[in-house]
Amino acid sequence: MASYNKVILMGNLTRDPEVRFTPQGTPVANFSVAVNRKYKQGDELKEEVGFFDVVVFGKQAENCGQYLAKGRSVLVEGRLQQRRWETDDGQKRSKVEVVAQSVQFLSPPGGGRGGAESAPESAEGAADEEVPF
Repeated sequence: MASYNKVILMGNLTRDPEVRFTPQGTPVANFSVAVNRKYKQGDELKEEVGFFDVVVFGKQAENCGQYLAKGRSVLVEGRLQQRRWETDDGQKRSKVEVVAQSVQFLSPPGGGRGGAESAPESAEGAADEEVPF
């Protein structure tokens, strides 16, 4: 039986990437992406947001850590992976995450945060009221 595992997400980072290194020295970046979905229910337009954890390895992980920040728009292509583990007190846990093969930066640096970076410093308070997602 054939299998296929591919996912493509476009959304905004919900937090700055965290970059760590494996014991062998391979860079690993973790971040979360918020993806909005609009749909119609009867005559009402509804919106829901999904939050997806992403992990990326190697040079791409370093680039993500260096150039991405909360609010930036990205296009992530990869595969789903389920991790399973047992806690110290014996509870079984699992987590599904996206293992990225490609991360494309869609918004320019500072461009994905509701324009807060381009606002004059005296207008920072007004820019902070905008919610990027």
